[in-house]
Amino acid sequence: MADVRSGLIIVNTGPGKGKTTAAMGTALRAVGNGMRVLMLQFLKGSWHYGELDAVKAFGDNFIIKQMGRGFVKVGGAETDPEDVRLVEEAWAEAEREILSDKWDLVVLDEINYAITYKMLDPQKVVATLKKKPEMVHVILTGRNAHPDIVEIADTVTEMREVKHAYTKGIEAQRGIEY
Repeated sequence: MADVRSGLIIVNTGPGKGKTTAAMGTALRAVGNGMRVLMLQFLKGSWHYGELDAVKAFGDNFIIKQMGRGFVKVGGAETDPEDVRLVEEAWAEAEREILSDKWDLVVLDEINYAITYKMLDPQKVVATLKKKPEMVHVILTGRNAHPDIVEIADTVTEMREVKHAYTKGIEAQRGIEY
């Protein structure tokens, strides 16, 4: 097999737990190999997560930016126009940063939800991914990855829930879920 090096498009999707956690693990591996990582969290923003503090140790080599106000579309409610505006701003920054060639890995956390909720046009994302610099890796997370994104991805992993503590009434645990 030839030694081919190329920036990969990776999708972590599915109904199970671990999509963002897997992306964080890859990001940590990348930083450990001297790479620069940017994680843009499209919908997260109202909670404090342990990883926000952990990455401070890496300085400018691993940056996480929370771009939203928190989880949206709770209980089937209509999408708040403010959340749409924040997703549009997050996408503008994501596109600029992916194309900047400043980062070795860009993680677009929860972007699949923004697309599923029709807050972001998947064709804009596909167009940018097709013109990204050759050695830039991009990870997209969230349930229900759009088929066009799955099509252009190099690696797609679907997390499937087999069992979850929440169904037994156990709340999210600090250090494990956040």
